[in-house]
Amino acid sequence: MTRYALNEGWGFTPDWDDALLGAPASPAPEDDPLMRLLKVRLPHTVKEMPLDCFDDADFQLLSGYVRRLEAPREWEGKMIRLILDGAAHRSEVFCNGESVGVHECGWTAGEFDLTPFLRAGATNTIAVRLDSRESLDQPPFGGVVDYLAYGGLYREAHLEVTGRARIADVFARPDHLGSLGLDAQIEGELDGLSLRIALDSARGERLLDESHPLSEHRFTASFQTEGITPWSPDRPDLYRLSIALVDDEGREIDAEELRIGFRTIEWRAEGLFLNGRPFALRGLNRHQSYPHLGYAVPARAQRLDADILKGELGCTVVRTSHYPQSHHFIERCDEIGLLVITEIPGWQHIGGSEWKTRAVRNTIDMVRQWRNHPSIIAWGVRINESQDDDAFYARTNAAARELDPTRPTTGVRNFPKSHLREDVYAYNDFIHSGSNRGVDPKKKVTPDPGKGYFVSEHNGHMFPTKAYDDEEHRLSQALRHARVQDDAAGAEGIAGAIGWCLADYQTHKDFGSGDRVCHHGVMDQFRNPKLAAALYASQKDPAEGPVLEPSSTMDIGEHPGGALGDIVVFTNAQAVRLYRNDELVGEFSPDRRRFPHLPHPPVVITDTIGDLMERHEGFDHRTAERVKRVLRDAAVHGPTGLPPRTMLTAARLVASKRFTLEEATRLYNRWMAPWGGESVVWRFEAVSDGEVIASCERAPGNRLILRASVDTHVLVDGDTWDMATVRIEAVDEFGARRTYAQRALRFSVEGDAELVGPDALPLIGGACGAYVRSIGKAGSARLTVSCQDAEPLVVDFNVEKQETAGWR
Repeated sequence: MTRYALNEGWGFTPDWDDALLGAPASPAPEDDPLMRLLKVRLPHTVKEMPLDCFDDADFQLLSGYVRRLEAPREWEGKMIRLILDGAAHRSEVFCNGESVGVHECGWTAGEFDLTPFLRAGATNTIAVRLDSRESLDQPPFGGVVDYLAYGGLYREAHLEVTGRARIADVFARPDHLGSLGLDAQIEGELDGLSLRIALDSARGERLLDESHPLSEHRFTASFQTEGITPWSPDRPDLYRLSIALVDDEGREIDAEELRIGFRTIEWRAEGLFLNGRPFALRGLNRHQSYPHLGYAVPARAQRLDADILKGELGCTVVRTSHYPQSHHFIERCDEIGLLVITEIPGWQHIGGSEWKTRAVRNTIDMVRQWRNHPSIIAWGVRINESQDDDAFYARTNAAARELDPTRPTTGVRNFPKSHLREDVYAYNDFIHSGSNRGVDPKKKVTPDPGKGYFVSEHNGHMFPTKAYDDEEHRLSQALRHARVQDDAAGAEGIAGAIGWCLADYQTHKDFGSGDRVCHHGVMDQFRNPKLAAALYASQKDPAEGPVLEPSSTMDIGEHPGGALGDIVVFTNAQAVRLYRNDELVGEFSPDRRRFPHLPHPPVVITDTIGDLMERHEGFDHRTAERVKRVLRDAAVHGPTGLPPRTMLTAARLVASKRFTLEEATRLYNRWMAPWGGESVVWRFEAVSDGEVIASCERAPGNRLILRASVDTHVLVDGDTWDMATVRIEAVDEFGARRTYAQRALRFSVEGDAELVGPDALPLIGGACGAYVRSIGKAGSARLTVSCQDAEPLVVDFNVEKQETAGWR
């Protein structure tokens, strides 16, 4: 098989016109209707969206994509197929004016056989009639949906050209003991053909090399390999499996290459077992949406999300809510060892018979197209949060199990004691409200405690949190995630919990916060972290790097009464030291009483004075502790609302003539809320084995500094365009985010790249982002971000141009 990228040369119209089908293949330029279309490269969105406050019907279009295709004469007698990896949401393909076929799902690949319609040695016209309207009778549409299903040819497209036979499908079934099952489906003539199978390690070691003559179109075999390393999150070793159709003269007719991992999945009553060992799930749900572009981003951005989830946030699992997601994303999960639970498209609503048939088709396509990814550990075969429908879900379960007996089925529901037709019960547990238990016990939810069980969503809409909410609100979101993760980790029979969700996302008018945005993420839309992200990051192994994130900027005006109150520090260190103006306040340990099951519980600092009163005020220890109690309670309850016990302590201090109203006010203003005095500089140190592994300072800042995290400085324009992600924060001179800075950012790009989205955006919660994409040529580019009272931020890029097997 020869594969040709088909991402260039498309013309786009937001308004489909049947006249495009009758356009001559080689018209005079002035008569060519394609010349009037917008020239686009795939991936492409039918509508770039603002960050918020939009009309959620803007992308619901009946649009068209059209291109010419010069088919070489040597294609005569060959099979030619067009693959659209993601066409949202009903795509009908035409070749030279004739309908080739229809694909009715925006999240699985559509395959269209052009062979009967394509003219070899001539110019052909390929057109895609794309319907992204939510009135379609297909999943997830028919009810309300809590996310935007953006339209467009938003993933890549390619042509597959094969000879008299081809490998139509391959399924590899490796286990952690080295056994390799293999199923292959062959189409075409088999006379004189053999199947050559080779397995190589990442180091190039040949572990398997066999040839088998073909007598049937389905080939099934098992092999035993030696010296393999099981695939696991700690060591995600991948192997290259090559399958080739070879004729009796040794010529290669067709070939496929897979990257596989040898691993075994088993969900038991007590939890998930990977390669025979228990494994705890801790993760987040992900939508594949991005600012401005919706779904239409290239491979680099897709892979970045996987790196963020595991590398930055320390997640062990991601759920691809609520549809199958890009192979680029899943391939990166394979590479880094991030487990995946993926599911068919849908959200609460179940339609009629045709709708259900399409959902079963989606199940078949999902399993076939994604089943060779070792990171996937379960198939979600229910419509998310839908009611029971035994006959319907018997069909989806049967389809998944027939195509892949190596993985369990699951399905997400939001009510207990649902009919369990799947192998694993998945439950959206939203019981936690901030002060109660984190999760319900397994036995209260599932009808079959003998099967596997995990929490598929928690928090999210229960406590929406904007990046610019006050400190107390942002801390509450983080602690809610901590409580649920801790309770799930300690509960009997719960394999783990997957929080809702990675990043804020755009939604319909029925949801969101009045701005058409669901602020449910532990990150904003640009993947800038909120405080809750630090809870996940702090669960990483310290060997992967230290984490130290105080919950407070230590600005007294942010807190009632000007008193700091409790300070929570998210860290994976053994302890945290707090310094006030270079004087040690104390060393504080993780709060294992409140969070006994987290690998690294938050550190809660309840005392920001320590023994400093004894050093500077001349108090003995007992008196100092009494004074601190009075001052802390005064900050919380006010001076006239002290609890009775504290009132008694204050009275005793007054009676001892060590405590007057004037003296109490002076002490309060110095140690609790230092108004008008010299600013306090606070230093936090993360300590492990007696060594400081990280530190940061917090104090009232005077400066506004733009800081960027850039995923690449080299754009590679190849089969399609490339894109750099620039996450931007405004910080003070101590490195703390300036959450309430509301300045405008202005973006400009010079050189051989272009800016995605508008050239001006506001800081939102002290953060923003920019995307820079290649434009088809090599060179260099520079992004400049400017802001009032800040030095401009400059990011330079090199742009490379790769020659590829594709049509321009």
